[in-house]
Amino acid sequence: MSMLELEHVSKSYGRLGEHVALRNVSLCIEAGEMVVVWGMRRSGRSTLLRIAGGIEQPDSGVARFDGHQLGDCPGEPLGDGIGYVRKGFSPSEGQLIIDHLVIGLIARGVPLSLAASRARAALERTEMLHCATLRPTELDCAEAVRAAIARALAFSPKLLLIDEPTIGVDLLARDGILLLLQSLAKEGMAILTSTGESTDLSGARALTLSEGELYGQVTRELGTVVPLRRRA
Repeated sequence: MSMLELEHVSKSYGRLGEHVALRNVSLCIEAGEMVVVWGMRRSGRSTLLRIAGGIEQPDSGVARFDGHQLGDCPGEPLGDGIGYVRKGFSPSEGQLIIDHLVIGLIARGVPLSLAASRARAALERTEMLHCATLRPTELDCAEAVRAAIARALAFSPKLLLIDEPTIGVDLLARDGILLLLQSLAKEGMAILTSTGESTDLSGARALTLSEGELYGQVTRELGTVVPLRRRA
C-alpha cells in the first residue's frame, strides 16, 4: 500500500469547466520517497498538491492517503498525517516564529508544555532554532521556507507537501533546502513537491505536468530481487 495514491484524478475550473487543471492523473508515492513535479505556470502543479493534501476534491477519480480516501471524513483537520507547507505567516497566528508553531499545536489540543517542546524540536530539525524569537518579517526567503517546513513538521506528518520550495530563494541557499527535504525522505517521510526550475529535480523521482497531464514514472520501480543460491 502506497502512502499517497491518486487514481485517474481530473479537475477543472470555470463555470463550464473550460480550464482543465488535471486530466486523468495517476500517481503513487511510497514512504521514504521524494517526488518532484516539474511544470510551467498554470500547468496544474498547485492543484495536484491541494488534492493530494485533501484541501480540494477532484471532479473525478480518487485520492488516498495511507489507504484511506481523502474527503471521507469531512472536517478532519489537515495535518493529521499530512503536512501541507504554507509559506505565509499571518500576524493573527502569532508574533514570533515559535508562536506560530506553538499556537497551531495548541489549536489541535496539544498541551502547552508539549507544544513548546515539539515546536523547538521542529525548528532544530530545520536548523531554524536560532530564529525562534524572530518575527517572520525578519527572515530572508530561505529562512522563511525552513520555518514554514518546521511548522508542518511539528505535527509529525507521514506525508509532506510543499509547492515550489525554492521560489524566490537565493541560488546559494536552494541546495540546502533540497537537501533538507531529501534527508526527511531518508528518515521515512513521503515528500511531494513541485517546481518550475529544472535545477530542483536532482535527488528525487522527477515527473512532468503539462496541460493537466502527468508524464514520467508515476510509480516507484523496485530493484530486481535476486534469489540467494544454496551452496552445493
